[in-house]
Amino acid sequence: MNKLTSKQTVLLIIFLVLVWGINWPLSKFTLAYIPPILFSGVRTLLGGILLLFIAIPRYRQLRFRETWPIYLISALFNVILYYGLQTVGLNYLPAGLFSAIVFLQPVLVGIFSWLWLGEKMNALKITGLVFGFSGVGIICSGAGGLSGHISVAGILLALGSSLSWALGTIYVKKKSSIVDPIWLVTLQLIAGGLLMTSLGSGIEKWSDVRWEPLFIMSLLFISIFVIAIGWLVFYKLIDSGEASKVASFTFLIPVVAILTGTLFLNEPFTITLLLGLMLILFSIYFVNRKA
Repeated sequence: MNKLTSKQTVLLIIFLVLVWGINWPLSKFTLAYIPPILFSGVRTLLGGILLLFIAIPRYRQLRFRETWPIYLISALFNVILYYGLQTVGLNYLPAGLFSAIVFLQPVLVGIFSWLWLGEKMNALKITGLVFGFSGVGIICSGAGGLSGHISVAGILLALGSSLSWALGTIYVKKKSSIVDPIWLVTLQLIAGGLLMTSLGSGIEKWSDVRWEPLFIMSLLFISIFVIAIGWLVFYKLIDSGEASKVASFTFLIPVVAILTGTLFLNEPFTITLLLGLMLILFSIYFVNRKA
């Protein structure tokens, strides 16, 4: 991949944070129309099929016989485990607490990047990662995410989702020079989507899906912008810069999700949300500042 300019990086980060942030309340809305595992499978499979039209003209860069293990491993961590554990885990924990644990991912990426990618780790970066995770935790606790029954199984599933996303991010960063990025996203989405759709078809009912216009519009938005384009942008950013720095901006995603809920779902804007946002902004500043 060609390196991004500073302006391109900023625009892509803004796009990614916005669409991945909107995805949380939009997915909550969409789940009223479709069972959860089928939803996970259909949205990723549809995203992969849409990208296939872009990938096919690049068939010379596929080199499937040489690179197929990379596609499968990426699909395992970034789609099957990440979305699968997330979908199941939300049945055991409040959404706020679950998302707070999942967004331990930037901290894990920072540690793994230092261990396996040779990225520098210093006091400023460590401080920033701690601030970011603390900010997400404060926001989610203030939004009511810590209320309700706390399930050990739910916490383990959230940690598994976060860990799989972090490992998948590092793996893709390490292998990005070997595989074509469009084929990588396309095949991981198709492979993961096929598996989860098959699983959902076995334990859930297609007759429970309500094919109403609002559901179809939401599903298409998630499949195109959140899943297909979102993963392309994320991998482009990871390949172009330090993985830990790019991952630090994902701390903003829960902020966008809660602000979207405030604007469109009449959820309250609280002091804890403001405090958490300030900590996240400090986090991004510290992680990206040169020592």
